[in-house]
Amino acid sequence: MQTELPAKLTEIVEEFKWCEGREKLELLIQYAETLPPLPDWLQSDRSKMEPVPECLTPVFIHAEHSHGRLSFYFDVPPESPMVRGYAAIMRLGLDQATPEQVLKVPGDFYYEMGLHQVLSHQRLNGISAILAYMKQLAVKALETAE
Repeated sequence: MQTELPAKLTEIVEEFKWCEGREKLELLIQYAETLPPLPDWLQSDRSKMEPVPECLTPVFIHAEHSHGRLSFYFDVPPESPMVRGYAAIMRLGLDQATPEQVLKVPGDFYYEMGLHQVLSHQRLNGISAILAYMKQLAVKALETAE
């Protein structure tokens, strides 16, 4: 399977490459502030959201598949800015991607961003789990489309 990143995610990765040390953490926090609240229809029916139990932070995700594209929705507590930042990056970077594009994202692509230099191994496991769940939702979308 080829491992190319969608254009939006590539832009984000490049942005992080330019940052050094604490700048990466500051940029991650800036992204955290951009994570939108859940839409009303998900607020009122949270049973549609999937938990990501591998994260120490309570992370919930939902994917909507429409016209061959995926939209992702995340619920991450505001008191977890690093995880919120990563969720915001994934949402922005993979919004309107095809399931196939999501499946091509390498599980460790965050190394290109240098996040392994500023985040703990435990936190990196959590962000890997978020992408893994996004990929599971992409597989489900492909299965239901057949």
